[in-house]
Amino acid sequence: MKISIKDVIQRIRPFFIPYLILLCGCFIIKLFFSKDDIYFAINTRHTDFLDTIEPYITDLGNGWTNIIIAAFITLYNYRVAFLMVTTFLITSLAVQIAKFFFDAPRPKLYFKDQVSKIHFVKGVDVLSNHSFPSGHTLTAFATGVLITYLVKNKSWSILLLFYGIMVGFSRMYLSQHFFEDVIGGSAMGVFLSIFWIGWIDSRKFIHTPGWNRGLFR
Repeated sequence: MKISIKDVIQRIRPFFIPYLILLCGCFIIKLFFSKDDIYFAINTRHTDFLDTIEPYITDLGNGWTNIIIAAFITLYNYRVAFLMVTTFLITSLAVQIAKFFFDAPRPKLYFKDQVSKIHFVKGVDVLSNHSFPSGHTLTAFATGVLITYLVKNKSWSILLLFYGIMVGFSRMYLSQHFFEDVIGGSAMGVFLSIFWIGWIDSRKFIHTPGWNRGLFR
């Protein structure tokens, strides 16, 4: 079964086109506002409600969330679970390489001389290094691409895009990442997933009857 990159993009159009519009909007914001301006525009607008929910939202971009979901899916469909795990592994490996290559400081270190001005959420362990790109955001957007590709009801794509945006925002709100980190993470998640899915889902073995069942089927 030959699946091209064009085929993958066609299947995820309801997710991909709004994402491209969003990405263009982010680039426009970058034209008018500096890194510092964007960071403090978010950090100074905090509430008790957001302080409570954002740590939970950010966990939705945690790799362990994907692994747990994939383990559950294994009960019903090996192919889907395999696609989810491998997409997560490939994109995660790429983002870790990028993190160590750029070795960018996170807000806590970048603003070390202004740390008293920063709002930190209590109970959150704020990191200092390897800021670019955002791994949680990458995972969320990669998951959004994969699920949109797999489901028949493409109306889920808007909810999946919103999920990615919320995870990305949580990374900035919690002072774990900058706006640029989130943009980079989302782009890597989307485009790497498209290329990986186009390649791996073209392999004949993954479409054999044995791969399209699970432990309960």
